[in-house]
Amino acid sequence: MLFSDVVATSAAVGATRSRKEKSAALAERLTAADPSEVPAVVAWLTGEPLQGRIGAGWRTLSSLDVAPAAEASLGVADVDALFDELAATAGSGSAARRRDLLDRLYGAATADEQRFLHRLLTGELRQGALEGVMVDAIAAAADVGLATVRRAFMLSGRLPGTAATALDGGTAALEEVGLEVGRPIRPMLASPGDSLDAALDALGADVTVEHKLDGARIQVHRDGDEVRVWTRTLREITSGVPEVIARVRALPCRTAVLDGETLALDDDGRPRPFQDTMSRFGSEGPDGDTPSEEAVLSPFFFDLLHLDGVDLVDEPLETRLDALAGLLAAEEHAPLRMPGARRPSAEEAAAVLDEALGRGHEGVVVKDLAAPYAAGRRGKAWQKVKPVHTLDLVVLGAEWGYGRRTGSLSNIHLGARDPDGGEPVMVGKTFKGMTDELLAWQTSTFPEYALDPDTARPAQHGEVLLRPALVVEIALDGAQRSTRYPGGVALRFARVLRYRPDKTPAEADTLDAVRALLA
Repeated sequence: MLFSDVVATSAAVGATRSRKEKSAALAERLTAADPSEVPAVVAWLTGEPLQGRIGAGWRTLSSLDVAPAAEASLGVADVDALFDELAATAGSGSAARRRDLLDRLYGAATADEQRFLHRLLTGELRQGALEGVMVDAIAAAADVGLATVRRAFMLSGRLPGTAATALDGGTAALEEVGLEVGRPIRPMLASPGDSLDAALDALGADVTVEHKLDGARIQVHRDGDEVRVWTRTLREITSGVPEVIARVRALPCRTAVLDGETLALDDDGRPRPFQDTMSRFGSEGPDGDTPSEEAVLSPFFFDLLHLDGVDLVDEPLETRLDALAGLLAAEEHAPLRMPGARRPSAEEAAAVLDEALGRGHEGVVVKDLAAPYAAGRRGKAWQKVKPVHTLDLVVLGAEWGYGRRTGSLSNIHLGARDPDGGEPVMVGKTFKGMTDELLAWQTSTFPEYALDPDTARPAQHGEVLLRPALVVEIALDGAQRSTRYPGGVALRFARVLRYRPDKTPAEADTLDAVRALLA
């Protein structure tokens, strides 16, 4: 298959708002691909190289000045092999070698292919919003059930491999995909709940109500003495969390897969600033990225997906919680359990919420005790309840400030994720909630993501449009109908709470989530 065919499919998908048409175009491309090409095609059409980071940054790519080829000749295998070379290039002379490889690639690419490569390698395509549409396309191309594809994707954690399995072996091969200790699975997520009472009414009496911490999601796998830890985006952080490793290694089991959160606490047991936690993961943010030796991480587990040879993902939550309680039964392991109450009365549930807020946490999560473990925000089996509305949105741009904010990038443009795989949809702007430190961070960081570098230079005016890469958590009073923004909705009294370096645009809240806040 020619690389230009993939580029043409990407353009066709971007040109329509119809989820059905997007899925059909993707399925057609997968059906036409050779089995060996499927993983790379799926990876590219969902916005990233199969190899992940390949060492070609925005500055390097922006400095390329290579005339495009007149005709398309690059094959999918050619591009993927060159990406392999780029990813493997390291050591002395690697910068020059990488530049030569990029010159060769861009020199063989047409103008359209060059533009696609630039967007792919800079992360501009990496919204993740197409992931759900691609799952639909895989099911259609392989003529298999959508639920079967979703389950295999959850357990394997990698969509390109899931696609190859589906197209090569169909339903039987997908059903053989199981949980493997040492291979992270995609996490189950909570949907926003309107209120505690509403969540309890929707899910009934057979629920557990647990603290919602202001921490970072972790998934921990243990196999004997080997313990490994991943973030919610399945990035491994094992080397950076030795205290978490030690706590899990001390548990009375041989193999286990635990799901939970971790955060840094102060001496009074209250959460330290979120960035103190994220600094331990090597994530940059507005408060700096220098790990603090005092920022000791405390893990709290709320789910158990595997224990000593027995997979639990298909078991109801109540069974998984019973197994977790047994694993953490000893007094020295009790602090590892997420605080909460099972089958609480309305008064007891309210007390759990009050306790969580009193300890400085975000709120609670109400969970259906009958629900199996399933990745993503589908359904309402888990509902998070916070005292104020919050949304995780994509930063699409910023404006140079004036008055005391002259010289600073302020007033950020906010986008919600398109659930049908399109570009993020703008839903508002805000300059509220920004400290001087945050403004300084935005001003130094945003130019790296600017679509037009000239607009991001100091002493400029107007707006700086950014590629969709940064996620910010916004507090708001609700939403209102508006013709000002393309989604037909606008945020009310939005203010910045914090940036979320632990989240990608693929995990931002959708336009539907914003619309759900309409009065």
